[in-house]
Formats: sequence, C-alpha cells, structure tokens
Amino acid sequence: MTLPLYNPIRVVENAGFADILSNGRFILGLGSGYRPYEFEGMGIPFDERRDIQEEALEIVLSALHSRQVKHEGKYFNLDVSGDYEIFPASIQTPHVPLYLAAGTDRSIGVAAHHGCGLMLSTLPAFDKVAIQTEFYRTALNDTPEKWRGNPAYGQIDQARWVYVAESDAKAKEESAAGLVHHIKNFMAKNAAGYLGSVSEKDQGAELDYDELAQTTLLHGSPDTVIRRLQELQEMTGITSLVLHYPPYYGIDNTLKSLRLFAEEVIPAFRIEAAA
Repeated sequence: MTLPLYNPIRVVENAGFADILSNGRFILGLGSGYRPYEFEGMGIPFDERRDIQEEALEIVLSALHSRQVKHEGKYFNLDVSGDYEIFPASIQTPHVPLYLAAGTDRSIGVAAHHGCGLMLSTLPAFDKVAIQTEFYRTALNDTPEKWRGNPAYGQIDQARWVYVAESDAKAKEESAAGLVHHIKNFMAKNAAGYLGSVSEKDQGAELDYDELAQTTLLHGSPDTVIRRLQELQEMTGITSLVLHYPPYYGIDNTLKSLRLFAEEVIPAFRIEAAA
C-alpha cells in the first residue's frame, strides 16, 4: 500500500480484517509511492510523501501494538482512546508481518529503525542490492527494542523479473521485447527520475537485455535461473522473492514460465532449506 495516500488507522483495521480472512497468512507491505499523478489526484503533496509516510508509520506501529492511538502531528490528528479501540485484531501476533518498500538510504534507514522487513525493487543490479542489504543490516543494530517483535524484522524481500524457458536463448526470444517495452513504458510514467536516483545506473543501459540478463534479471533456463538466484541470495542474504512478470509476454508464455519455475527451480531451494 502507498501509505501516504491512506488513513493509518484504516490501514491497521484492514490489515487485521485481511489476516482473519486469510487465516493468519496476510503480510502488510507499505511504501511512500513514486507516481506524482496518484498524489495530485488525491490532493496530497508528492514532495512531502516521505515525511507523511514516516509520521503515518509511527501511528501504524502504535496501533498494531496497543489497539489505541492518540496522535497530534503535522499530517494526522487522530484519537482512538477511552472506550474505543482499533478493531479487528489480527490472528498473527504481535501483529501481521510488516515490510517497508525502500530504495534510498533514508527509506532503508526508516525501515530498519522501525523494525520493518525490507522490500527491494526489481530494477537495481545485484551489486547495488548487496550494498542496500548491507546498509539495512547495519542499521538494524539501532532498532529500538520495542520494534523488534515484528515477525518480518530483519527479513529481506526482493522483487525480480523472472522468466524461465527451455534454454537461455529461448528465454531471450520470448521475453526480451516485452521486458524492454515494459521498462520503457514504466519509466515514461513519471518514474524515471525516481528510478534513476535509486539505481544510480545509466538509464540507457537499463534497456539492454543482454546486460540486464547478466546484472539484474532471473531469466534463462532452469539451471541458469537456479544459479542466478543462488548468486543473488549469496550476495544479499534475501529471505523471500517476489516474481515480477510484465504483462507483455502473452498468457501462454507466462504460464509456461511459472510452471517451469515451480517444477524446476523451487525444488532446488527446498533441498537447500532441508539441508
């Protein structure tokens, strides 16, 4: 959820409800947002989004822990106290796993300070992700004790473009055009400056499939994807993976890739976990 666009009390209430509906399997992910038009449409100042998020995050954490909140701040004035409490409570305790999407030193530091798990985007190359995760782990040393009970504390969730095919060449043939189109379209939607500041890479280089395959993607044959994912895990210590599929591959290719990932890639990591 783009936290600055929501009332933080409603976020906590909805998280509790979703956790009940899912029988204790809900994970709450929050972020500051990066599309100006979303903020303009709701009359919220885009340039203040990180300040809004940081104030809202304090409220979310207080509400998750105490079920009551009395807050007077720059952006929110809220009072749930006395005979009233935030309802419903989640099944998971002390609350649902809470992650914060981050890509700058400031936002990664906020995630660590508040004991949030870290969510990282698809775009930065492996070596950049390694720097980000090291920064996060170092910052965790200063997390106040009261925030360390988050079930997601210290966890790192990595989003990656993933495409599995019968061979590396087949993966490129089936995915390259769609992936490049997706990135161009994405960066044209008022996101280029934000993504550039996060990745610190030349934006032209981001559109070269062969370079991306070597630095950023999990694309190729099952063996290649297994090897690349092992490299990413060793470099960064990620604890979970979000598979990102741009909507340009076609349904048949996407389903094939998902099937190959499930049948050929996942078992390799189940064996590692069991060992």
